[in-house]
Amino acid sequence: MPTQDQTKHSIKKYWVYKHLKRSTMKQVLMMMTTAFALMACGGGSGTATKTETAATAPVASTGNSLSENPDYKKGLALIAGSDCLTCHKVSEKVIGPAYKDVAAKYENTDANIKMLAAKVIKGGGGNWGPVPMTPHPQLKQEDVEQMIKYILLLKK
Repeated sequence: MPTQDQTKHSIKKYWVYKHLKRSTMKQVLMMMTTAFALMACGGGSGTATKTETAATAPVASTGNSLSENPDYKKGLALIAGSDCLTCHKVSEKVIGPAYKDVAAKYENTDANIKMLAAKVIKGGGGNWGPVPMTPHPQLKQEDVEQMIKYILLLKK
């Protein structure tokens, strides 16, 4: 039969082991979650198909359909060929805000288009929650501005 000191030592050793194991598992899980979010938002291969994008793209209910607007067509095509749809959807928040929420927040002005394009290229955070948007320096300024024009056309 173990002595009282041996029992106390075994209990203490078991508690330390369990605590460290739990703490380490939490840290690993948190790091993996963060890494996945960063890779998903900035490291996509641009494999979104036009079919996927068209399925999520709204069409205006008025007589003039958005799909006839050249800014809408160009922006939609550019987004379909990028990794944007990894973190954003038209009507629902994923990792980043829904495009409709962005359109509701910002007026469709040249100043806002340039400002939002700069945020896409340089990355940043704080406007839509704790997850920062990864920078996209590989994108051309004029292409990003065209994408922003498409997004701002989604305002109701």
